[in-house]
Amino acid sequence: MANTVADQLIAQLVDAGVHRIYGIVGDSLNPVVDAVRRTGGSAKGGIDWIHVRNEEAAAFAAGAEAQLTGKLAVCAGSCGPGNLHLINGLFDAHRSGAPVLAIASHIPSVEIGSSYFQETHPDRLFVECSNYCELVSTAVQAPRVVNSAIRHATGLGGVAVVSLPGDVAELDAVGSAPAFVLPRTAAIVPDEHDIALLASAINEAKTVAIFAGAGVEGSHDEVVAFADLLAAPVGHTMRGKQWIQYDNPFDVGMTGLLGYGAAHAGIHDAELLILLGTDFPYEQFLPDGTKVQIAQIDADASHLGRRASVTHAIHGDVASTLAALTPLIRGERNRSFLEKTLKRHHRLLDSVVGKYTDVDKTVPIHPEFAATVLDELLSDDAIVTADTGMGNVWQARYITPNGRRRLIGSYLHGSMANAVPHAIGAQSAYPGRQVVTISGDGGLSMLLGELVTIAAYKLPIKVVVFNNSTLGLVKLEMFVDGYPDFGVDVPGVDYAAVAAALGFFSRRVEDPQDLRGALGEAFAHDGPALVDIATDPLALSLPPTITAKQVTGFGLAMSKLVLNGGVGEAVRMARSNIKHVPGL
Repeated sequence: MANTVADQLIAQLVDAGVHRIYGIVGDSLNPVVDAVRRTGGSAKGGIDWIHVRNEEAAAFAAGAEAQLTGKLAVCAGSCGPGNLHLINGLFDAHRSGAPVLAIASHIPSVEIGSSYFQETHPDRLFVECSNYCELVSTAVQAPRVVNSAIRHATGLGGVAVVSLPGDVAELDAVGSAPAFVLPRTAAIVPDEHDIALLASAINEAKTVAIFAGAGVEGSHDEVVAFADLLAAPVGHTMRGKQWIQYDNPFDVGMTGLLGYGAAHAGIHDAELLILLGTDFPYEQFLPDGTKVQIAQIDADASHLGRRASVTHAIHGDVASTLAALTPLIRGERNRSFLEKTLKRHHRLLDSVVGKYTDVDKTVPIHPEFAATVLDELLSDDAIVTADTGMGNVWQARYITPNGRRRLIGSYLHGSMANAVPHAIGAQSAYPGRQVVTISGDGGLSMLLGELVTIAAYKLPIKVVVFNNSTLGLVKLEMFVDGYPDFGVDVPGVDYAAVAAALGFFSRRVEDPQDLRGALGEAFAHDGPALVDIATDPLALSLPPTITAKQVTGFGLAMSKLVLNGGVGEAVRMARSNIKHVPGL
């Protein structure tokens, strides 16, 4: 039987299959940390403590581990400022549906409510980014709260927070904790009447398109077969990319500002659009539900109809719904719409995505070329994390999924600085797999201290820095909205030198001819490695469908830039981006 409340907590985590806790030790958290120490580590059936340099990174790391394994992951922070640092990474984990338990230690229980040193109220602060958030007040209460927290995180998918005062953690344990048994995920079978109505709409529609999201995970073959049956082009979201793009002859790319290919045209030109396992939030990229009939299929009923006007709302998981629909589809489908959309997709790939990938002598290095070389050198089962911003663009457009690779990013929360801490969680969970970051210099610098964490644990993470000394996506946003860029550029930093000082294998690449060799050496190195690629700061990503408003905004910004004496930059930017404009 456990000796203290802290021991009991750690025993419950071991019972739930937890192998490590990410965090920073200190004061009110020390009883929990000592309980971890006394387990002897994961090699002896206990838990490892992963000492990060910022609790924000701890939450990101736990979130990545949970997304990749599907199992509970844990992070921790000491009272007040310590656990406050967790909140950004917890928002990311919660919005990603990652089963994460956060241990937020608290000031002495007798001082709560007295404006004590470092006093905050974690049981209030973390409510918005969790499914469960409770304060442990007594030893009797503790095992039931921890058990409930674990079940909320794993059962609902998302974050649970246990706030534990340090003095309560030191109390003698009382009673025994409930055994933890995790059931398999149940199928959600849709209503027969709703299925019949949707099948009728599909049979009547001359053209159908599918827009697939993360909800198609595990149903790749069923979706491809259904698309073939309907002669439907298949677009996808960023989160859906890794689950549906590969081995899919009906793929037409991704829509949105980061998008590419003919997905935008496909989902707007069809008579019936099926939103399949997606809660895509950008309604400006979705068709008007009064002009295109929209059906939505989702395992979460709260997602249905909240982004677009939906005619057919189907509550069910993708596999169960397609199994019910398929026998009801009648007749042969005309495939001309599918073929037309596929031709447009391949043409756009050549004009938007593939335009710069053969520029192997241009300096500064085009990031598209760098991303293409990176993709060619990745292992088949690599885990690729990407910073929010242009890193997401290069990951979305150039990293090829194959059913074994995994893509991780802050896709729903959109936080900067996520790539490196996500990689720490990924590599900790999968020490034998290749883990590679697509880091922007902005994101890397924000949590630069986590390079120390990588070095300390000798994690063989390969940090690939797209270093353009600017916040590239923000620059693009400013131009699209008609603003000249301001406050986005920073002094150049040699991150290879910084990494070398920390014991990394490192290379700085300024000549595109050296890129393949540098990445190859880094990937072959048995340990931490960083490749710092000096990329073109004026190479901006443009979406495959450019609106008149966007063109006007970009042109207005160029005019302001010229009038303010920036004609040289305007000319250079035009040269860097003219190939991105379809038809030019």
